[in-house]
Amino acid sequence: MTFSDTELLLIVLLALVVLAGLWLWMRRRQSEALRDRFGPEYDRTVHVVGDERKAETLLAEREKRVSAYTIKPLAPEMRDHFVETWRQVQAQFVDDPNYAVTRADDLLGEVMRARGYPMSDFDHRAEDLSVDHPEVVQNYRRAHDIALRHSRGEASTEDLRTAMIHYRTLFDDLVNEPELHAGQQFRERDRHG
Repeated sequence: MTFSDTELLLIVLLALVVLAGLWLWMRRRQSEALRDRFGPEYDRTVHVVGDERKAETLLAEREKRVSAYTIKPLAPEMRDHFVETWRQVQAQFVDDPNYAVTRADDLLGEVMRARGYPMSDFDHRAEDLSVDHPEVVQNYRRAHDIALRHSRGEASTEDLRTAMIHYRTLFDDLVNEPELHAGQQFRERDRHG
């Protein structure tokens, strides 16, 4: 059985249409998976980058980078230490809001370090946190922004109170994880087959 040139052309075109449809379907599934995984961080990254494909590439790279870290839950005694330290910092807010906000930021760094996050510049830390804590990383960014404004003399005591609330949300998420986060479990499963 031989095909005419027209029939061959139609077969090739049909194959190309099927492949293009398959590629678009896979691309859409990847986008949906990243959107589900990163939640508000997905939208933020798309907005900052200005291009959905580039943002998705950055998020996938971020996910890959964090998968190489050894992120671990806190030992109970370490968790208790951090919780007690947080209570002291929070109590200090009444007498010295400036110190309390600075110390809260430092304490979050200590918790992140204890969990296994590398400590680099703020933006890098926030990106790393967004992989397993996409719902609360925005709080971290807002609190950090307030702390920066405060260092320039542009934040009120009410702003500092808001920063403490934002820091507390991330702190709670980091110290109260009884087991590995869903994303971490997924990465662990992938590593071990």
